[in-house]
Amino acid sequence: QVQVMESGGGSVQAGGSLRLFCAASGYPYCKYDMSWYRQAPGKEREFVSGIVSAGSTSYADSVKDRFTISQDNVNNTAYLQMNSLKPEDTAMYYCKAALHFGVVALCGDNRWGQGTQVTVSS
Repeated sequence: QVQVMESGGGSVQAGGSLRLFCAASGYPYCKYDMSWYRQAPGKEREFVSGIVSAGSTSYADSVKDRFTISQDNVNNTAYLQMNSLKPEDTAMYYCKAALHFGVVALCGDNRWGQGTQVTVSS
């Protein structure tokens, strides 16, 4: 069964950088659109960035020009390079894999990772 796992979170000072990783592991021929969401304590989960299998990217206004998303379709891995981090970026970051190409029974249709914590201090 397809699994989604994130890593790369940590604690940094304001202005620092982190690089997040997300892997959707499973049947090799499955291809996914990948996206990142985040949720801070007491707040709703919000969209951060996404990339489709064709390569088009999108960003929330709050992170545009600071974050960059990329994808390795061969390995079904997504990356989120986060620069110029701010305290308000502090949140649990979640990766979502949505099936772009493949058989749903083998690949799944929509899967979430367990989250990786990002903490930015002032």
